[in-house]
Amino acid sequence: MIQFSNVSKRYANGFDALKDISLHIAKAEMVFLTGHSGAGKSTLLKMIPLIERPSAGSITIDERPLVRVKRRKIPALRRDIGVIFQDSKLLNERTVFDNVALPLLVSGAHHPREVGRRVRAALDKVGLLQRENDFPVYLSGGERQRVGIARAVVNRPKVLIADEPTGNLDPALSREIMLLFEQFNQVGVTVLIASHDLELIGAMDKRIMVLSKGRLLADQGGLGGA
Repeated sequence: MIQFSNVSKRYANGFDALKDISLHIAKAEMVFLTGHSGAGKSTLLKMIPLIERPSAGSITIDERPLVRVKRRKIPALRRDIGVIFQDSKLLNERTVFDNVALPLLVSGAHHPREVGRRVRAALDKVGLLQRENDFPVYLSGGERQRVGIARAVVNRPKVLIADEPTGNLDPALSREIMLLFEQFNQVGVTVLIASHDLELIGAMDKRIMVLSKGRLLADQGGLGGA
């Protein structure tokens, strides 16, 4: 499903964020990416939806080489990839419903009735259907993150990536969010999560990849793990 082959990323200032990364994540696998701040986790995740492009090497998503994806085709690629950030990045002037509907409205590919059905189905999955008319300012941190997850899955993506999605949450809420990711994984979604919370990662009993200074140091457990 996700294949990195000798991928490196050097920025214009000469900083090497990633160095010769090779990895494979199978379809419907759930994997954690960990490492200290500055290890390259966020840069690696950004390569998958082409927020960043590699300086060297190749990336393939669902047998599709990303090097062949032209700029105008990136929005179509991203419909298959749900992205979740540590800050849920909700629009405070929009309701919960409107925030979750945004990816569908941007694509312009769905009838309003289908948009409503998909949004409510996504909110139901994260337990927030009753908050669809509320504004983000009235939500707790955990609820805001769950709205972010609903927005990421409303397009029914094949791949779900998350960058420190529990970084601002207490342990109980963090566990709750991880169980949501596990539920999506159980229905066939490939999930890749960057996190520095080693205790939480260990409790999930999934494959773990460790980055340090842009290099892949360890790959333990799971499909394809060492």
